[in-house]
Amino acid sequence: MSEVLHTRRLVRRETHSSRAGASVTAAVVGLLGVAWLGTEAVLSLLNQPPLVASPPSLLQWAADLPQSTLPWALAAAGIGLAVIGLVILLIAVTPGTKALHVVDQDRTAVVVDSEVVAAAVSRRTRREAGLDPDQVSTRVDRRRITVDVRPTSGSPLNESTIRSAVEEELSDYGIRPEPTVRINIRHEGALGI
Repeated sequence: MSEVLHTRRLVRRETHSSRAGASVTAAVVGLLGVAWLGTEAVLSLLNQPPLVASPPSLLQWAADLPQSTLPWALAAAGIGLAVIGLVILLIAVTPGTKALHVVDQDRTAVVVDSEVVAAAVSRRTRREAGLDPDQVSTRVDRRRITVDVRPTSGSPLNESTIRSAVEEELSDYGIRPEPTVRINIRHEGALGI
């Protein structure tokens, strides 16, 4: 296997979470259901009292369900089961991502935590705008970086200057895919020193 392919596999493994937990949970729930039905069937064959309901009574209940239940309740239950099934399918199919970003490097694979990127962007914003640490907070997700700035009262801030500083900081890192930057300058100011 080539080194580039190997590095790409390592980066993907590091930045995407495993679906093993969801798979094991679904398998355990399914096995418990099958085990319960099997136990009920064996108890019914041995003429023993059921744990919850015997298979013949379950079949009778299912056959009587359309006549004994309101149509809107059946439709709501069907929609609910379809939504649960869709959620389980989406969990199984979509890739799970971690709060990590890949930094472009020629020779190595570098993976950086989102909190590290947020701290660096906040530091650069504070330095550029001359603010205290509690006046800038940054949130980083997979595709967007949001910088919340609370200016000092009476000192207006230039959003374009802050944006260009943040974008320059991010371009130095070479994060891929490159996130979009959103700057929120709050209207209420902080008391200056």
